[in-house]
This record gives sequence, C-alpha cells and structure tokens, in this order.
Amino acid sequence: MQRSPPTRRLLLAGGLAAIAAPVLAQNRAPRTATGLITAARAQVGVTTGYDPAYVRLGFPGGDVERGTGVCTDVLVRAYRDAFGLDLQALVNADMRATFSTYPRRWGLTKTDSNIDHRRVPNLQVFFERAGGKLVVPASVEDWRPGDIFTSLIGGRLPHTGIVSDRVEGGRPLVIHNIGAGAREEDALTAYPITGRYRWALEA
Repeated sequence: MQRSPPTRRLLLAGGLAAIAAPVLAQNRAPRTATGLITAARAQVGVTTGYDPAYVRLGFPGGDVERGTGVCTDVLVRAYRDAFGLDLQALVNADMRATFSTYPRRWGLTKTDSNIDHRRVPNLQVFFERAGGKLVVPASVEDWRPGDIFTSLIGGRLPHTGIVSDRVEGGRPLVIHNIGAGAREEDALTAYPITGRYRWALEA
C-alpha cells in the first residue's frame, strides 16, 4: 500500500535535522567560550576591510574573501573555525522551515543563502529560537566571555560582535568589525545594546 506523503512541516523539520546533524558532528571538541574567542581573535589583522556589498556565495560554507566582510562575518567565521558550526546552513534551514518568524524588512518572499545569515536581525531571531537569548545585564562587568551582543548604530544600523575574555579598566573588550576590519577593543557600550545571546557553548 502506498504511504501518504508526509506533511510539509515534517519535511522541513527533517531537512533541518539533515543539515544540522552532520554540521554539529563535524567537530566535537568542547565548545567553549575560549575556543570561540580564539577563533574570532584570529581574524584580527587578517580581516582588514569592511564591505557590505551583496556577494553570491557557495553553499554551504560560503564566505567572502577573508580580508573583508561585515560584522556578522566575524561570528560566522568564528563558529565555523572553532566548532564547525555553519550559520549559513543552519540559518537557511531554519528560515526555510519558519520563514514567517524572520524579519520581512528587506521585502524578500523566500530565503537567500547568500545574505540571510549575514544580517544581524536574522541572527537575532535564529539565536532566540535556538534558546540563546539572555537578559542584557544592568552592569557592563556582568557580560561573560563568549556572549554575543547586538547594538544599533545611529538608530538604524544593526551591529554585532563577540565579548572577549580580555578586560580593560573593568570593561570587557569585544571582537567585531565596525568598519575597519576585525578589531578587539573597548566598544561594548559604544552604541545602544539591543540584545545579548549565548549560543552553542557548552562551558
């Protein structure tokens, strides 16, 4: 007897699992904040430019040339290099499964694996859906190494980076690309904070 076709929800869930499982298993070294920070810090001096231009990427594992990029590329590269976690593939799979939960501000009607994972608002939704959203601490000293921050520049430009394990004057540094390449600097509260996330870290 012929089986009835599975529902669209089951197909999408299966697709997400099929993509996520091999990626998650790619590197089973402990996923620590130190590992993530080390991978982000390795981009300093390598990524020396900033270019927000739309670029067609390979999939999965696509990336622009490492000498340039945007703020989100710091996160994407750090998670890939440290843990083998591919935010391009994971965000794409989640967006395909739950497209209506993601921002519609760009007028898109379907996913775009070239750019979806490079947009801060999309990463915010993904991290929250993955259980990574945290309360923004009242004091800057209460941020933890490996935390992901999001902020808003000039009231309109979303930004993101990773909180470092280095501290200056009681303030944690951040690793980010805000226009002049990847840097590690005291800039966590340079702009209004819009979110705090901690994703895929085991310790």
